[in-house]
Amino acid sequence: MELKKGCKYNLVVPTSMGIRLTPTEGQPMHCARLLHMQATSAESNVASISSYLGMRVKVLTAFVKGSPIARFIKDDLASRHIEYEGKEVDQGGPWGYRHQINMADTGAGNRGPRVHNDRAGEVGRTISAKDFDLERIFGQEGVQIVHTSGLFAALSPETGKCCLEIARAAKKYGTRISFDLNYRASFWKGREKELRDIFTEIASVADILVGNEEDFQLCLGVEGPEPGGKDVAAKIESFKGMIGEVKKRFPHASVYATTLRQVINVHTHLWGAILSVGKDWFVVEPREISVVDRIGGGDGFVGGLLYAILKGWEPEKWIQFGWATGALAVTMLTDYAQPADEEEVWAIWQGNARVKR
Repeated sequence: MELKKGCKYNLVVPTSMGIRLTPTEGQPMHCARLLHMQATSAESNVASISSYLGMRVKVLTAFVKGSPIARFIKDDLASRHIEYEGKEVDQGGPWGYRHQINMADTGAGNRGPRVHNDRAGEVGRTISAKDFDLERIFGQEGVQIVHTSGLFAALSPETGKCCLEIARAAKKYGTRISFDLNYRASFWKGREKELRDIFTEIASVADILVGNEEDFQLCLGVEGPEPGGKDVAAKIESFKGMIGEVKKRFPHASVYATTLRQVINVHTHLWGAILSVGKDWFVVEPREISVVDRIGGGDGFVGGLLYAILKGWEPEKWIQFGWATGALAVTMLTDYAQPADEEEVWAIWQGNARVKR
């Protein structure tokens, strides 16, 4: 994939930042007494792969002015080597704005994890394209890839329009566009036509589309084969059939991808991936991986995929590196991967877990 040259930023992501609260020792939230707090968002999780591996990355977001949580988020992004830009919004009193709170336990054994989102009064819902100088960011500074997800696009009418304007600006200045559909039924309830129109326009200019069969069907209205169930071969063929239909409607994109996950128990998964680049298909058959916290594995995959594209590697390495960064993410207590270097990631792909001294 040809990328724009001479850019200030390798990767830019619009997102609504918040915090995640996770009980310690694998306990469920309703029984927890001690919680671990981290800064989080799906899109910044994706960006972290490239930022930890030395690329220049920026988050476009919003902050609650004077909030200690906003300060926590800014410090966390800085520790991840991620630059940020965003308006400072007055809290408006105790009943005003705040950052989202994501409550997610890790599960244990045969007890699966549970996630509860508290997004009332979320400052990220106010994010608008006019909060940013898109001409400066895309036209003067330059961006190689902009990545957004359906989670942010569906957050509010404002964020949906923001994603559209960002995609249009990116297209105008030759920035490649990555879009992870990330369908969430609770976000779409009562807004189906509004969001279908927004998602369809973003997908029509996207170069990289990520999503499973349900995402393509529910977000974009693409008709396709019935999902393949748990049978891996059937699932792979079903996805290939779906992408055949997607390509007819969205021929501008040249890269399509999804992950494959089968849960044996909370700590053992079968993890695979499928990638279509042009006329070529690349498949990683599901392999057993160990899991500490499954949240963020999909974002880790997308982050690794984008990093590999930014590096200019061959497509076969894109899916391999993405698979490995996804597998890395689920070994960490954070919901984003923190790769030490490329060597660590390739060791995971090779199945080499020997100690390195």
